[in-house]
Amino acid sequence: MAISLTEDFKTSKELATQTEAILEQIRKNGRPVVVTREGKPAVALLDAAKYEWMVHLLNLNRLLNVAEAEVRAGKTRPAEKFFNELLGEKPRAKKVSR
Repeated sequence: MAISLTEDFKTSKELATQTEAILEQIRKNGRPVVVTREGKPAVALLDAAKYEWMVHLLNLNRLLNVAEAEVRAGKTRPAEKFFNELLGEKPRAKKVSR
């Protein structure tokens, strides 16, 4: 998600006086708008669907981090055992080689 330095930064005064135009800009080009206060970034406005997508990505990232930590800690089991449990099957007896 790129930001245009010339188009996507607005002052808080511009936000107050041009709210509808700024919201339309966000809807039209899909880029967030950074609102500045006293020359410094204060908030970022973005499309609600993009915000929701970013929240989903953050949640997925958290889940993946937990899973990666469990793998590194050796908290794993064979895939066959997992799928048998998932499908409610009884464990199969191991074949003995002679």
